[in-house]
Amino acid sequence: MAEAWTPPTELAAFARLDHDRAVRRGYPEAVYCEGKTARQVGAIAAAVRSRNTSTLFTRAGAEHAAAVLAELPDARHDPEARLLVWPPEPPAPSGGRVMVLAAGTSDLPVAREAELTARHLGRSCELVVDVGVAGLHRVLAHLDRLREARVVVVAAGMDGALPSVVAGLIAAPVVAVPTSVGYGAALGGLAPLLSMLNSCSPGVAVVNIDNGYGAGHLAAQIAAPGGE
Repeated sequence: MAEAWTPPTELAAFARLDHDRAVRRGYPEAVYCEGKTARQVGAIAAAVRSRNTSTLFTRAGAEHAAAVLAELPDARHDPEARLLVWPPEPPAPSGGRVMVLAAGTSDLPVAREAELTARHLGRSCELVVDVGVAGLHRVLAHLDRLREARVVVVAAGMDGALPSVVAGLIAAPVVAVPTSVGYGAALGGLAPLLSMLNSCSPGVAVVNIDNGYGAGHLAAQIAAPGGE
């Protein structure tokens, strides 16, 4: 029987990594970097390397990214999504297709986080940008492709209306991501969050404000093989 893994002394002071998550759940570990020091993130990356554990590093600032890349120089880094992934290449896609919509360019960082998460969890994924309801023809131009998707992720701020519109046009479930984009009354994403929770279109699931990782993960699970 294999011995339980014991983290290095320095790492044990602040983290115990879930190296068996992929075996237990079918999806790899994710490390939330925001709030951690660069030194802590670097120690975690070193443990990831030593155990050869597939890992996503989310909400990584520039110092976090530098610390990860010092230990995992071939990791994929997307500064816009604030995401690093190791190993850098996603697995061969399986299951259904995931489409990610960004209502506006300002929503793109969250949408990119969702897209890359779903892709590195093994799904075929496509990102469509700047299709907000202020110009409804823009999303209608992609309607045929939307109807071919197993699940659609919609990242939107301001009034958060786009997920309801999309859900009313397609049969697939919609994962709605409110973003902290908008003027004062948007309240840092609270206004679109409440709009999405009150959607009159059925089949809309809502994740937390700016939670692109959570949206991408949920979409990957919905689109998993055998979910037809």
